[in-house]
Amino acid sequence: MGKLYKAYCRVYQNIFKIAMNFLPWNEPKVFSGEDSVFKIADILKNENIKNVLLVTDNGLKNIGLADELIKVLEDNSIKCTVFTDVQQNPSIDNVENAKKVYLENGCCAIIAFGGGSPIDCAKGAGARISNPGKTISQMRGQIKVRKPLPLFIAVPTTAGTGSETTVATVITDTKTHEKYAVNDPKLRPDYAILDPKLTVGLPAHITSTTGIDALTHAVEAYIGKSNTKDTKRSAEKAVRLIFENLERAYNEPKNIQSRKNMLEASYHAGLAFTRAYVGYVHAIAHQLGGLYSTPHGLANAVILPYVLEWFGENVYEKLSELSKCAGISDPDKSDKENALLFIQAIKNLNEKFSIPDKFDFIREEDIPTIVKRALKEANPLYPVPKIMDEKDCEEVVRKIMK
Repeated sequence: MGKLYKAYCRVYQNIFKIAMNFLPWNEPKVFSGEDSVFKIADILKNENIKNVLLVTDNGLKNIGLADELIKVLEDNSIKCTVFTDVQQNPSIDNVENAKKVYLENGCCAIIAFGGGSPIDCAKGAGARISNPGKTISQMRGQIKVRKPLPLFIAVPTTAGTGSETTVATVITDTKTHEKYAVNDPKLRPDYAILDPKLTVGLPAHITSTTGIDALTHAVEAYIGKSNTKDTKRSAEKAVRLIFENLERAYNEPKNIQSRKNMLEASYHAGLAFTRAYVGYVHAIAHQLGGLYSTPHGLANAVILPYVLEWFGENVYEKLSELSKCAGISDPDKSDKENALLFIQAIKNLNEKFSIPDKFDFIREEDIPTIVKRALKEANPLYPVPKIMDEKDCEEVVRKIMK
């Protein structure tokens, strides 16, 4: 990759940053706090909706997490059809099946209930319902969802993806094992329900990896070149809340205040990256998800320190600023020293959460595909601090391999 192409990437990013100012950025209406999930019935009644599709996954269905919500809806004469065919990395087939169930049952709105996978699947289904003439692959990329989705309510049951406020959905093509994003403001939910009681029963490893996922969103948005005053403020708040609450939520799973704060952190991290974008951590992580079904939060957690180290001096100043938000900066140390403290703090969190520092499943023969697809996703769109070429990307991929 030559200087000319890197210059092209920067021009593209600058043009896109300017264009972003002209897009509709209506944030979801947020209901937060314990039992806020039950406000959905009132929302639907006010919207004159009497038939909804609830998209969740089999794990949540089996533990009955949505049962009380479904009962409240039925008690308010709102028909609720439940769709649970959602994989860990939602596929085009999942999206098409959800669309089919929505249409067959005459639904008029969508409730996404779960982590990033059900919310992404629901977004994809909504896009297909309102744009029947366009496939998911045809909507891949930027601003290709022509018509708005049906009324959309997102209920996160993990504190990590921020999908309840983002303009993106990430879908896997099971035929090519490629994972890619559809980005459009029309994908942003109309309502976001942040109920901490729904996250209390999360397994410890889900609490930790989704929490580091949120941290990755905040960090990649903050260090990128499309940061704004608002995204900077949101990212800083997310980092502060995560360092103050994630470990406690992990060790004290029933601590409602920590759960509430982590949902807020995830939401603000989502606000940050939906405008400022992510970077190479996500670009590489998506390939591991597509090829090996690696959980997204886990992939981000492992990759994040390596990418930050690769950026080097290009991110020292901004990481030093984030170290203050994390409460670990030393005023007597340089930006570089505080930046390295911040990276080490991420490694320390991973170690405390028993998150590995490398992966043992990446195949040598897959490296060219991972590199090619990661750079295709990232360049020229992601406004990263420093642009990778194939050699650089391969270097990082090899560092995360055992």
